[in-house]
Amino acid sequence: MKRLARHRLGILLLGLTICTIVCSYCDRSHSDRFAKPSVLIFCKTNGYHHASISTGIAAITKLGQENGFAVDSTTDSTRFREKNLKKYKTLIFLSPTGTVFGPEEEKALQAYIHQGGGFVGIHAAADCEYNWQWYGDLVGGYFKSHPRPQEAKFIIVDKDHPATQGLPNPWTHFDELYNYKYYAPDIKVLIKIDETSYSGGENGENHPMAWYHPFEGGRSFYTALGHTDEAWSDPMFLHHVLGGIQYAMGKK
Repeated sequence: MKRLARHRLGILLLGLTICTIVCSYCDRSHSDRFAKPSVLIFCKTNGYHHASISTGIAAITKLGQENGFAVDSTTDSTRFREKNLKKYKTLIFLSPTGTVFGPEEEKALQAYIHQGGGFVGIHAAADCEYNWQWYGDLVGGYFKSHPRPQEAKFIIVDKDHPATQGLPNPWTHFDELYNYKYYAPDIKVLIKIDETSYSGGENGENHPMAWYHPFEGGRSFYTALGHTDEAWSDPMFLHHVLGGIQYAMGKK
């Protein structure tokens, strides 16, 4: 009788062990399947440091919480290693300035893009890595100068992109308004600025301020806006940035 009881207990324990293993696997598979995609905000500055960077990080983090993606941020360029970047669906360059990368970081960023990664450049992302033309082509342009921050009218060129859908046309917005000394030839313009609506424009009638383009296997979006703290609490600007992030992440 005791032997039979021990036998039954052994079978029960074995069953519980198998159930625990199977449930653990199922939970892990369920978790992996529904894990949030992640993005990395990179904001190292070796030139002008925008005070609004911290405000931008907080705003993008909130966008992630509300729209299903996790957000990391760093000023450490050594995190740009091929293995580490694979964790991220998109890289967001939030106003980095100056020369921020060495050869290893350059190699890792190129590999990331070539493997289908997404890139979002915000504001001073165009004021960075002037000695590396590949980066300028990835962003889609290089900064030249700017007048004082002021209000201007923005013309929506492409109304169907996630970064522009629903924006008024023209869109009146206050920001620091960049002039550019270089535009990549393949950019697809989303928004251009009306130079007659403010003072200090230097690119003429065709003055792109936001664009996107497929680039060497990846996806790139750039907006010139985002200089002020106030921009990061403007629902229309946040909608614009979110659409750019979603495009870069590959969301249809």
